[in-house]
Amino acid sequence: MASDRDEPAGGFAPAGPGAAPVSEVPHGDLARIFGRIGVLSFGGPAAQIALMHRELVETRPWLTETQFLRALSFCMLLPGPEAMQLATYAGWRLKGVPGGLIAGGLFVIPGALVIAALASAFVVWGTVPFVEAAFLGIKAAVVMIVLQALWRLSKRALRGSGDWVVAGLAFAGIFAADLPFPLIIAGAALWGALAAPPTRSVEPAALRPRASHFGTVAIWGALWLVPLGALRLFAPGLLADVALFFSKLAVVTFGGAYAVLAYMTQEIVVDYGWITTEEMLVALGLAETTPGPLILVTEFVAFLAGYAEGGFPLAFAAACVALWMTFVPCFLWIFGAAPWIEWITGRPRLQGALSAITAAVVGVILNLSLWFALHVFFTELGNFNFGPIEVIRPVWASLDGRALALSALAGVALFGLRVGLVPLIGLAALAGVALAAAA
Repeated sequence: MASDRDEPAGGFAPAGPGAAPVSEVPHGDLARIFGRIGVLSFGGPAAQIALMHRELVETRPWLTETQFLRALSFCMLLPGPEAMQLATYAGWRLKGVPGGLIAGGLFVIPGALVIAALASAFVVWGTVPFVEAAFLGIKAAVVMIVLQALWRLSKRALRGSGDWVVAGLAFAGIFAADLPFPLIIAGAALWGALAAPPTRSVEPAALRPRASHFGTVAIWGALWLVPLGALRLFAPGLLADVALFFSKLAVVTFGGAYAVLAYMTQEIVVDYGWITTEEMLVALGLAETTPGPLILVTEFVAFLAGYAEGGFPLAFAAACVALWMTFVPCFLWIFGAAPWIEWITGRPRLQGALSAITAAVVGVILNLSLWFALHVFFTELGNFNFGPIEVIRPVWASLDGRALALSALAGVALFGLRVGLVPLIGLAALAGVALAAAA
């Protein structure tokens, strides 16, 4: 077994108690295990994290329980998909930067390929009547899926009256006052940091940075920002807009994909006009059926935006740009900050900020649930104005009984029968087709 002084290939020492020596994990084994994780990572971050725990802690002693839990806490502090970043960290811990690239890349690539195929099928056959009926079932199921995410997160995040207040203010801020999502997250983080008890944690052993680590950070920073700058300067247009928007999204995606979907939907539907709200619901539903992180919905969105403007060539180019700007920052966060994991996870004010952000995310997801439900159940929406406050309201005469019935059936399957997400999406699509055929 490794000693406390073993060094990972990521440019820092020590690797920490219980770390496997680099020589014990061949690159081939790393690729094989994380390839399997990438292909089987259905069901959202909870299922993905459980799968990684089984593969990396229980089945083979690549990480200890303490290392895994510290890494998970660390990844939850970062913007971006925590499951993908946890995979990247595990690969980095075992084989340095090459290991992180293998683990993180294989976690994303299978789902990205499936999303590209689904997006291609959608733009070709999405307006076929029976396909539209299937997508109505998917959209109705998405309402229940988001409600389930809200329920699970609220049970974990709202542990006291202060958390409920933060969640309520976040909901009011985004639903009624139309405050930007990054501002809500920043305010919650500041409040949580200031309200945290000023206790001192035990300082970990000093880490010894090597020059190679700072070079790695510079390289990944350049891989992210240089293409962004080049597109803005030399190729203004859709690709540059996609690069800038998803770069901003990569910085504010605290709390997982559900937390930013409302902000993302508002920006891409209202401000950019890339897709419709209905297409966003379909994108989310299809992303739920694929392996990999749910944030792959960004690829679907960019694909549709590119196709609308320039057909398949621009669609695939926009999807690639979105993937690059979404996931390259994730590698930067891990390779830049992972060596300080023990120090970061021991900071009480950082933990307080994270708890407050998580509480705020509950309010944001509540807004997302309401937003999606209104757009699925009603074909017409209006606005209610009261001074500076403007909220959407349903036009009751436009209630879609089919969507309401399909969503009720999805709710029974999800909450009552505990059907998994992938079977639920398939059953909802079939129910939508059956309902249309019976009409």
